[in-house]
Amino acid sequence: MKSTNENGRDQFRTKFGFIVACIGSAVGMANIWMFPYRTGKFGGAAFLIPYFIFVVLLGFSGVIGEMAFGRSMKTGPLGAFAGAMELRFGKKARPVGRAVGMIPVIGSLGIAIGYSVVVGWVLRYLWSALSGSLMKTEDFGGFFGGLAVKFGSVGWHMLALGITFAIMVLGVTKGIEKVNKVMMPVFFVFFVILMVRVATLPGAVEGYKYLFVPDWKQLLDVNTWVYALGQAFFSLSLAGSGTIVYGSYLKKDIDIVSCAKNVAFFDTCAALLAGIVVIPAVFAFGLDVASGPPLMFITLPAVFQKMPFGQIFAIIFFVAVLSAAITSLMNLFETPIEALQEQFGLSRKLAVAVIALIGAGISVLIESGDAVSAWMDVISIYIIPLGALLAGIMFFWVCPKGFAREQAETGAQKPLGKWFEPLTKYVFVGITLIVYVLGIFFGGIG
Repeated sequence: MKSTNENGRDQFRTKFGFIVACIGSAVGMANIWMFPYRTGKFGGAAFLIPYFIFVVLLGFSGVIGEMAFGRSMKTGPLGAFAGAMELRFGKKARPVGRAVGMIPVIGSLGIAIGYSVVVGWVLRYLWSALSGSLMKTEDFGGFFGGLAVKFGSVGWHMLALGITFAIMVLGVTKGIEKVNKVMMPVFFVFFVILMVRVATLPGAVEGYKYLFVPDWKQLLDVNTWVYALGQAFFSLSLAGSGTIVYGSYLKKDIDIVSCAKNVAFFDTCAALLAGIVVIPAVFAFGLDVASGPPLMFITLPAVFQKMPFGQIFAIIFFVAVLSAAITSLMNLFETPIEALQEQFGLSRKLAVAVIALIGAGISVLIESGDAVSAWMDVISIYIIPLGALLAGIMFFWVCPKGFAREQAETGAQKPLGKWFEPLTKYVFVGITLIVYVLGIFFGGIG
């Protein structure tokens, strides 16, 4: 079966490969350490109500839109934004679209640079679990503190980048698609194993109560809705970048609506699965569930240390986390790589090499916990939602009337309902603007 289109552009070989790649981009470490804590903090099962609402709204608008936008233009945000401007205003407007398209490209590269530091930490923990040294550690705060300092994990950090770019240099079909087909099933299978093990721990029932016993009055708290919106928005990987690029590698006969449903469903399953594993395990050993990001690097290692056969389960956990992390990182780096290939004519190998040098050169300077946190905050608050907003405006407003519907219905089993235009043009674009404003006001809601 061919894996390139008539223009020689690499493509996903199968619908399944595309879906698991998109799931891989959406399922990340935030599902593992942010979702469980927020669910418990904002009302347990009550939090899930606004979260599910926003997942459905965003999945049937933004996710469909970004996939269809990329496929219709057969290019990433630089070319897609330029194409939208050309359709509306003529060829003279292409440079304007290309310039605006730089925003989501910069956002994708920026978040990837920060994310790569964290993936280096995951690799270090996995190695410590494999060697057994993690089980002998007496001070996990000190252990993590030794990594999260200036130049504290250069070797592991570079290894994370090396693994990622070694996969990406192989291309979409042989690299990204094949690896996602392995790593995503590994993530889900390993977390199911952990779920079963955690269910046998004494005291785990309190964790289930924390997660799933609803505190209905929390639905009256505006923070519950704000953070449910942020969790859904960022978890679905809406940024006007990676999903557009992956969509540009998608064949015309694939049903995008079906793909978007699957991505939203399995991303939500991943978040729930992480919550069912993490929170009951933490409760079982009387540790702090509200520790935020340190939950994964300080609290959970302490849980594994106290757990019978803890080393085995620590290995399973960090392999699963690494799978989610690498698949997300590939999606983030693919946006600038694709831009160099398509807009500047670089070969795949040269484009990967350029982004690898940029990524390594910048990220090694922000290895401290404070530096990478500040870096990620700036990108996620000011650039990522702006990229998603601009993509929504370009596809649903700038492109000619009926264009978005036509592209979303291409390959679909049945026509979209009358809900499509109101949901995409008004609800999605409006929600994305709200996310941008609230992120600035709250100092981040992702």
